[in-house]
Amino acid sequence: MSTAQTERNSLRVMGLAGFASMASMRLCDPMLVVLGQEFHVTTGEASRVVSAFAVAYGVLQLFYGPLGDRFGKLRVISLAVLACAVFSAITSMASDLTLLVVMRGFMGAAAAGIIPLSMAWIGDQVAYDRRQETLAKLMGYTVTGMMAGLWFGGFAAEHLGWRAAFAVVSVLFASVAFMLWRKLRSMPSASSAASASSFAAYFANTLEMLRVARVRQVLIVTAIEGALVFGAMAFIPTHLHQQFDMSVVLAGSVMMLYGVGGLLYSQFARRWLTWLGGERGLVKTGVTCIVLGLLILAWAREPAWGMLGCFATGFGFYMLHNTLQVQATQMAPASRGTAVTLFACLLFFGQSSGVVLMAQSVDRDWLPGTLSLAAMGVAVLGFFVYRLVGRH
Repeated sequence: MSTAQTERNSLRVMGLAGFASMASMRLCDPMLVVLGQEFHVTTGEASRVVSAFAVAYGVLQLFYGPLGDRFGKLRVISLAVLACAVFSAITSMASDLTLLVVMRGFMGAAAAGIIPLSMAWIGDQVAYDRRQETLAKLMGYTVTGMMAGLWFGGFAAEHLGWRAAFAVVSVLFASVAFMLWRKLRSMPSASSAASASSFAAYFANTLEMLRVARVRQVLIVTAIEGALVFGAMAFIPTHLHQQFDMSVVLAGSVMMLYGVGGLLYSQFARRWLTWLGGERGLVKTGVTCIVLGLLILAWAREPAWGMLGCFATGFGFYMLHNTLQVQATQMAPASRGTAVTLFACLLFFGQSSGVVLMAQSVDRDWLPGTLSLAAMGVAVLGFFVYRLVGRH
């Protein structure tokens, strides 16, 4: 098999792992109202299942980076996928909200080793001039997984029961784990030189990276992006349910348009880069779409406008986020696994912070105002990202 074929096959399997990971991550968003009703808590309190996943996902990045660089990224990804299969099965049997939150934390801890290490693998294997396009292909899998998770989470909560959703996701992870195991058997073993390094050296290297101004800048804007956009995203299905009196299934289905926007970008990433005049053009267009999308979602009174808002926000977010992903793969090429997982750590630390803050607004019926504030924050963030990309 040629090198190009091997690369494509590896990307396909990692893409399926990323699909499962993102489906699991977004599975609970349309379930929050149903979970709140079943466990007799407010929707804001039920959102702990989202923030627990995000916190664990972010913190564990600090460990997966060194593990990936030391033992091999594909090997660590395969073990993380297998752990996700086990934890998702246990989650489906949770007897109360506390146990459900704890198991979602374990799910986040396991899933943390999938998408960021896949990005780092691409950074190792793919030249910079093809990297944005290749990362966009991986993004296509993850966006599709997000869409599937949003729709299936709402459908299962209303028709099958939320437990069935986690059981199905467990089977999906188990299938991908088997494919990764077969792939690993056909690959040469990791070199002993890679496994000789100590964890202390990796964490020292992380501290050394943080002394670089550009690394700090990329990480800071990434954390803010996560808080503003991902924090808002967790409650958009709830907002659609409350604002337009949509069913849980319909709200999850409309939210899929967020992913459709991402797919439209990811499938034509190279063309968008050319049409818009490079990375700075992507940033300007992406930020504009996010701001308009969030404002439309906040104040529209017709469902059709809500659909347009979801689409515009997703299209803009993935345009902006893909640009930051590329910056992350290049900010420390000598330790790319550690750098990219640190990037993911800050992204999901930002998300968990955003979810906690926005949970206060959903129980007070402040979501329209909070979404508007998030839109203004994205506009300011876009100015700094534009300057950051221009200095690269």
